[in-house]
Amino acid sequence: MRYSRVFIDAIGYELPPVVVTSEELEARLQPLYQTLRIPPGQLEALTGIVERRWWDAGYSVSQGASAAAHKALALSKVRPQDLDAVIYAGVCREQFEPATACNIASSLGVHSGAAVYDVSNACLGVLNGMVDIANRIELGQIRAGVVVSCETAREIIDTMIHRMLESPTMETFKSSLATLTGGSGAAAVLLTDGSFGNHERRRLLGGATQTAPQFHQLCRWGIEELLPMMLRQFMATDAVSVLQHGVNLGLRTWTTFLQRLGWVKEYIDKVICHQVGAGHRETILRTLGIPAEKDFSTFQYLGNIGTVSLPLTAALAEERQFLLPGDHVGFLGIGSGLNCMMLGIDW
Repeated sequence: MRYSRVFIDAIGYELPPVVVTSEELEARLQPLYQTLRIPPGQLEALTGIVERRWWDAGYSVSQGASAAAHKALALSKVRPQDLDAVIYAGVCREQFEPATACNIASSLGVHSGAAVYDVSNACLGVLNGMVDIANRIELGQIRAGVVVSCETAREIIDTMIHRMLESPTMETFKSSLATLTGGSGAAAVLLTDGSFGNHERRRLLGGATQTAPQFHQLCRWGIEELLPMMLRQFMATDAVSVLQHGVNLGLRTWTTFLQRLGWVKEYIDKVICHQVGAGHRETILRTLGIPAEKDFSTFQYLGNIGTVSLPLTAALAEERQFLLPGDHVGFLGIGSGLNCMMLGIDW
């Protein structure tokens, strides 16, 4: 994919108020740790995550996504009535129907001709939404659109801790460890055709996508039936296999991405990756040949926020003057499935 008239006008985000440390989660898991003789501190040691954030109980994902969208618009000259597309791209959604995007579009007050819908593709959802809007802009169908997301980890982590205490086995611990890295947050990416007086900053040049769907069973989050009419959430991840096959897919996507944009890796000034944990970061940067100083990470204090991780990290990187005007930036995303997408931006 290549674009000639698409710009990231603004990125808004919302951080939850409740800070939850890895030590706190391990304290709740003390009976399991004692049974399996696991020393304390393993969650942080294995993932590099010190803490993550949760929304207050009962806080809806549409509230978080709407707050992030309002913040993105406040950073821009684009007004709600200028939006021709509103896409919600989170893994966490409020109901099977209607689309969560409808709630957000109502909160924003968009015009009646706007396209309003959800996109779902595990942790790649926001990048997929960005491409959907970019395609519409490039075709001249719209001038501006926003992709929003809000993820919540409180409920699934509570459920998985209960399950781990019910079944205190090493197999349960291994398959549940990735769940405990989850964090919460919201982000909104506003894209335009550059006609709103934004000085044509953050130009989206294009990107590449690759997939390995034969590994779709490695990371799953859904509903399981315990007894008739008794359902509960579950999440199971083969973290070792996800890392192995995800890195291989990332390398294949990286090669295609550089070819598609006509770049060499030395040309790239900064990268923003999906935030998984320390092991994934170190392995993917080493495999792609990217120096650690070119990467900005947030997983240590925010955890893995799914679809929100990459755009929120990019917004923080710009606020802290890590991403600077003129930088050649790579957004490197990967999600369960397995799917990988990389986008190039002239910041």
